[in-house]
Amino acid sequence: MVKGLYTAFTGMVNSQKRLDVVSNNIANSQTYGYKKEGCTTQSFDAMYAIKIKDRTVGHLNENVGSVSLGVKIGETYRNFEQGAFITTEAKYDFALSGKGFFNIEFTDKQGNTSVMYTRDGSFQLDKDGYLLTKDGDYVLGASGGPIVIPTNTTQVAVDELGNITADGEYIDAFALTDFEDYNYLEKYGENMFRAVDGATETDEVEARVNQGYVEASNINPVQEMVEMITIAREYESGQKVINSIDEMLGRMIDISEI
Repeated sequence: MVKGLYTAFTGMVNSQKRLDVVSNNIANSQTYGYKKEGCTTQSFDAMYAIKIKDRTVGHLNENVGSVSLGVKIGETYRNFEQGAFITTEAKYDFALSGKGFFNIEFTDKQGNTSVMYTRDGSFQLDKDGYLLTKDGDYVLGASGGPIVIPTNTTQVAVDELGNITADGEYIDAFALTDFEDYNYLEKYGENMFRAVDGATETDEVEARVNQGYVEASNINPVQEMVEMITIAREYESGQKVINSIDEMLGRMIDISEI
């Protein structure tokens, strides 16, 4: 009976973690380039159990068999499926069709720089002509440095390969990167990723650049709301189990005191 308390408790903890993941998905349903997250559920390793000093089976220790101690979060995963395109017609908005990422020169609060990867192509131009993310980080070009567009340019065009021309003159091209295994990408912030040890870049990138569009998140808010309701009901079921066991234990104590 006491084991039931722990089993129900682990189920409630599991539901809370899943609810956190779903809530984060809903909160970022309008974030460009955001990728849906999920988590798997696993049972704890089963343990061999026996009855000890159980008067109902005499003086023998009766085998019970393998007993699980409840559930736990297995792993958190991310769905990299492409989101729908939103038409903006803005010349510094870009969406990638196919697999690949824009390269961003990210600077942390300590002033350290590193390369991040994102599908969010909602960029802007600063007064010096640098192409930046909404957070002010440099967008990297194929030349290896930040993309710079002359401020007196009247027309900026980008072809599907990412080549950038300003008033008909070639300026640079987007640095695009893809990886063989996305399990070696670590999420940073809302929609950026960093490569960790073991990440291997592919020789070719299939992504194509679309100017005047942005990629929406691949979240379906309705599905996420349904999942949230399902998880909430599972959590309530765990609460009812704990309350029932608590009542039974209370009655046993009352009887033993008579």
